[in-house]
Amino acid sequence: MIAFAQARRIVFGLALASFVLSFFHRTAPAAIAGELTRAFSISGAVLGTLAATYFYVYTVLQIPVGVLADTLGPRKLLAGGSAIAAAGSLLFALAPAWEIAAVGRTLVGIGVAVAFISILKVSAVWFEHERFATLNGVTMFAGNLGAVIAGAPLAWVVSMTSWRVVFVALAVLSAALAFGSWLRLRDRPEQLGYPPVHALLPAARVPWARALASVLANPATWPAFFVNVGVGGSYLAFAGLWAVPYLQQVYGLSRVEAAQHASLLLLGVAFGSVAIGVMSDRLRSRAGVMRVAVWLYALSWAPWLLHAQWPLAATLAWFLLMGLLIPGFTLSWTIAKEANPPQYSGIATSVVNLGIFLGTGILQPWVGRVLDRGRAAGDAAAAWDGGIALLAGAAAMSAVMTLFVGRRRE
Repeated sequence: MIAFAQARRIVFGLALASFVLSFFHRTAPAAIAGELTRAFSISGAVLGTLAATYFYVYTVLQIPVGVLADTLGPRKLLAGGSAIAAAGSLLFALAPAWEIAAVGRTLVGIGVAVAFISILKVSAVWFEHERFATLNGVTMFAGNLGAVIAGAPLAWVVSMTSWRVVFVALAVLSAALAFGSWLRLRDRPEQLGYPPVHALLPAARVPWARALASVLANPATWPAFFVNVGVGGSYLAFAGLWAVPYLQQVYGLSRVEAAQHASLLLLGVAFGSVAIGVMSDRLRSRAGVMRVAVWLYALSWAPWLLHAQWPLAATLAWFLLMGLLIPGFTLSWTIAKEANPPQYSGIATSVVNLGIFLGTGILQPWVGRVLDRGRAAGDAAAAWDGGIALLAGAAAMSAVMTLFVGRRRE
């Protein structure tokens, strides 16, 4: 039993390391937005598109990755994905023009798109059902620590060296993860000689077309999907790109101060993810915990809509509070898993997870276009009002959708 516990910690740890790296890539453009704008001489809309290329490919790949997680297995996905991410990071670091950088970021998106569904599959197969939401919370905690590093610490490192050097280092790290995943990670306990954790999970490959049709036809799958569109989309569009320039241009903060706000937002998400996962498992109420958290998150946008003029300490505290509320959407994966047959867990979680990146891919460039139009009209303040309203509106839509969440598979 001790050997088994150690084995699954190694498997989970390797999958978690890939997920942490994927979160760093998601939010890194926020800290280097100014450098990217200057390096490639691009507008706000193009910057939004450059950052969102990661999310476009991530969105397209979510369902295929869910199918592959249930058929090919996490080991091959994570090893291959990390190798592709290494190539993409290197291309992004060396890009002479934004078009080449976009190709590099697209490759990164392809590579890291496998990380989250793979770790959900590892959690579902290697651990007991009652620990699933808690493990999701731990996963999001670690992932958001990666995003925190991509905030203020990255801004400081870039001020001392170059963003290109950082992404070369990420390429090396991704290559090491590819090698380690291939050597040590395994899809199921049986592959290392241990008995299966779940007797009901078949070792045979899932008939993926039937599984996908079943998940898509299940009405209980879709409310969680739309919660992710609004909450996940507004959160990642803001933390991953627009929060730092918003605070610099509207509130006059320095880049480091603005990055500190973004880091506190992400730190709040990290701790909130663990708290909400544990709370959900102990209360055995996925939908109830989600509703409370998402509604409060939607309301937390009010100060920015109302142009709150607070001291620095208050704005820092409010960003932390917003972060603590955001992880209500993370229960969508548990809800999707519980609403569908257990052998379809990879596909079910990938379908609802797709909503996060669809929302982000839409909102990041949309906010950029709003900003470009406002600047062209000579009214940058009104442009930011419009951008923040878009993000707050997406959060409000998700709050409404939580009212339809909660039906379980019979």
